[in-house]
Amino acid sequence: MKIGNIEFREHPVFLAPMEDVTDPAFRLMCKRFGADMVYSEFISSDALVREVNRSMQKLTLCDEERPVVIQIYGTKTDAMVGAAQMAQAAGPDVLDLNFGCPVKKVAGKGGGAGMLQNVPKMLEITKAVVDAVKIPVTVKTRLGWNDDSKIIVELAERLQDCGIQALTIHGRTRAQMYTGQADWTLIGEVKNNPRMHIPIIGNGDVTTPERAKECFDRYGVDAVMIGRGSFGRPWIFKEVRHYLDTGELMPDPGFDWKLDVIRQQALDSVARLDERRGIVHIRRHLAQSPIFKGIPDFRHTRIEMLRAETLDDLFAVFDRIRLMPHDQTL
Repeated sequence: MKIGNIEFREHPVFLAPMEDVTDPAFRLMCKRFGADMVYSEFISSDALVREVNRSMQKLTLCDEERPVVIQIYGTKTDAMVGAAQMAQAAGPDVLDLNFGCPVKKVAGKGGGAGMLQNVPKMLEITKAVVDAVKIPVTVKTRLGWNDDSKIIVELAERLQDCGIQALTIHGRTRAQMYTGQADWTLIGEVKNNPRMHIPIIGNGDVTTPERAKECFDRYGVDAVMIGRGSFGRPWIFKEVRHYLDTGELMPDPGFDWKLDVIRQQALDSVARLDERRGIVHIRRHLAQSPIFKGIPDFRHTRIEMLRAETLDDLFAVFDRIRLMPHDQTL
């Protein structure tokens, strides 16, 4: 599989772009665990062209995370072109256009998945951005706005005609948000459309090595993207890679090893931001990490862990958790 001049090994696995999640520290950690390509948080084109500081900071990349993608979103063609050129100057390997974010503050204003209700504008923006930059441009979108408008098969062809070099499809409609099960059948239909010749990347509910392999085998996608399955579990890329390469599940590294990874995540987050903001940033991973499931009477400890405001307090909770009984299979 190739995107532009970037060649990937067979069955590559990517880290999905996620707001307030895929910051440089987390991208690097997932890369070290075997993610074949990583994506920035999405960046508002309007904010970027206005040089809003928080958006400008999201352009920060490092060579160790390559190949790396910057993702932008917006509704105005001129702003998207300007933001694309600014993003290109930051030196990513690929530029991705977000036409899939379902949250109200984005889609409700016509951005992200909101573009699924204005396909002519989506195509206008895509073509304009492709023409404005020299790096590969890709798109990430959904099956459609709702169950009555699953337009992805035709839309994929039209996006390809705009000159994009890969397409990522999340197997849900905007109306579904993140509920229900991702439907990969239409992703497979796009991939198996003889008129499609660009790589198709599947996304949605890939939370186990077995599911990743099934998505490759059953739907024929060129790559699989993992999003929420990486929360508090960046080693999922190591697990998936081992299973894809060997056909066997990776030996469980043990609870203490996994907790040490989470501990390092907290340290990296604090180093990138500061102690207060870094700890707030890591709470989503702590709240959703599977390693804490199955610990008896964990509710009080969980609350304490999520309320910790210093590294010393957080690591003191971790030290107590190490002594608790836990399920080594998670």
